[in-house]
Amino acid sequence: MKTEVLKAIRKAEEEYQVEMAKAKAERERRIAAATLEADTLVSRAKDSSEEYKKKRLEEARREASRKREEILRSGDHQAALLREQAGKKLDGAVRLLMKRFEAEVYAHN
Repeated sequence: MKTEVLKAIRKAEEEYQVEMAKAKAERERRIAAATLEADTLVSRAKDSSEEYKKKRLEEARREASRKREEILRSGDHQAALLREQAGKKLDGAVRLLMKRFEAEVYAHN
């Protein structure tokens, strides 16, 4: 009877050891799978963030270029207005200068 009980205990211990080994192997497999999945997710997130960064940089460049062109057009327009205004005043300035010059010349004669 004792022998049978001891054999049953020994068999139960062996079955326990087998089950523990299986559980440990399953645990290791799940950890490896989870690690691989986490690495994959991190890699995808990194790729996604790089793409987002590139996209945002390109958008910023386009916006800067658009604003530059807008500023240049505005500056060209303002320069044209100033040239036009200066042209209108040029005749009057030349006449005034000539009158003063003539007055100076006549005053010294």
